[in-house]
Amino acid sequence: TQNVDGLHRRSGLSRDFHSPVHGCVFTEKCGSCGCEVFRDSEVEGLSFQPTGKTCPHCCTGRLHDILLDWEDMVLDLELVTEHCSQADLVLCLGTSLRIEPVASLPLLAKQFVIVNLQPTPLDEDATLIVRAKVDAVMEELMVRLGFSSEEWKDEERSPPIERLWVPKKKDAVEAFIEILKEKEEQQRQEQKRKKVKLNQD
Repeated sequence: TQNVDGLHRRSGLSRDFHSPVHGCVFTEKCGSCGCEVFRDSEVEGLSFQPTGKTCPHCCTGRLHDILLDWEDMVLDLELVTEHCSQADLVLCLGTSLRIEPVASLPLLAKQFVIVNLQPTPLDEDATLIVRAKVDAVMEELMVRLGFSSEEWKDEERSPPIERLWVPKKKDAVEAFIEILKEKEEQQRQEQKRKKVKLNQD
């Protein structure tokens, strides 16, 4: 998902089965073990800054926000690229397909369908285009798959939310650590430039 609102987590979907490629305003990530902590309130910060909290899983790592700034690397890019490449069908739901590199991922699948009210740059390549609201399309799809609308419209039922997620793949942890190292190096270079400019002035 390109959304940063954490709705997938709030729906009860485990982080094992989705990737918030542009980050999430409610999630903190450990710089040591890579685990993620999902909060009820928005996490202060942008672009992988330390939040001042310690990891509840490994108890030593510092937690960072995971909300991307424009120049930041997309999260889980290798993983989502792999899944899209293996997919028989990708559903592009409610997206303009303009923010790269995520926008081009559907092209890796055998086929992809776009559900969006407005035209997108990938319309000509899509197997099918549906000009309708995503909620209406998905509700009809769920009914045709045999699910009663009452099953997901029960407002009294609140799904359990995965508050702590620990990645199973070591390479995912290493990728995040590399992002943090790159960010720290960028900050050091920026501080050097400011010092040089200050001395020149």
